[in-house]
Amino acid sequence: MLRSFTRLLDSSSKIFPRNAIALQRQVHVSAICRIDEEPANPLPSEETKKTLPQKASHIVRSILHGSEQVRQETKYTLSKVLARGKYVHELATHHVKPGYMEEYKAVVSELYPLIVRHLSPGVKLVGSWETDIGALDTAVHIWEYKGYPALSTAYSRYRSDPQYQKLHQQMLQLLQSRKSQIMLEFQFWPTHPPVTKGGVYELRSYILKSGTLLEWEQNWRIGVECRRHHEEPMGAWFSQLGDLNQVHHLWQYSDLQVRKEVREAAWSEDGWPATVLNTVPLIQRMSSRIMLPMSFSSLK
Repeated sequence: MLRSFTRLLDSSSKIFPRNAIALQRQVHVSAICRIDEEPANPLPSEETKKTLPQKASHIVRSILHGSEQVRQETKYTLSKVLARGKYVHELATHHVKPGYMEEYKAVVSELYPLIVRHLSPGVKLVGSWETDIGALDTAVHIWEYKGYPALSTAYSRYRSDPQYQKLHQQMLQLLQSRKSQIMLEFQFWPTHPPVTKGGVYELRSYILKSGTLLEWEQNWRIGVECRRHHEEPMGAWFSQLGDLNQVHHLWQYSDLQVRKEVREAAWSEDGWPATVLNTVPLIQRMSSRIMLPMSFSSLK
């Protein structure tokens, strides 16, 4: 029976080599332990009554789909722990035609306050920025909705309001391209309320390897406390719709020299080097952009 079971594991190892090898070692050790420890005529139990095909089927299902316990724990963590769950955020990125940024800012400075004040009471504009270092001729806007119902209601009102449509069409004529991404904020890092601090903002964006978001969150839960001793974080989100497996961190500095000094000071904190060491292997690609707030931005 053990030989038959081993052959089954050998076939599964061609599909899932890492899981199967570990499982083979466990089965081999377990079999040896039972030979040494179990009495010659053990009493039958529910476990021993299971046939070999039943046991093999259960193990193959675990290899293919993961154990039920792991699935339940992962589901609970992502839905209840990782996300704050109070708001839905949208990251809107607009690539403006070169030479038209001033015209663009004039239009959105009229369009976006219209949205907040008259069209969507459940919507807030977290901030609007123009990229100063990074992808130039680019505007970044972060919106906050009171859940998906508020998001759907806002989109519906935009389509039916003539003043919105007029300004929106004017804005579109000034763009080369645009992108929208729906995000959730991390539970341990809520979005900062409106504030006027001046200086520059940095948006750091990370594309993570699939399946590593939970590990990222666990490390940054420690890392953000280290950074908090030197600067106040403004917000952090992970993507839900649009480009997936992405994380965004928003920071504010009085100037670039202060940014340099603050980031260097973080290395003196006990948990910060470990945070960097543990999260760098999770990243596929990362980018940083230095941004200047627009006149109507809530964070400026």
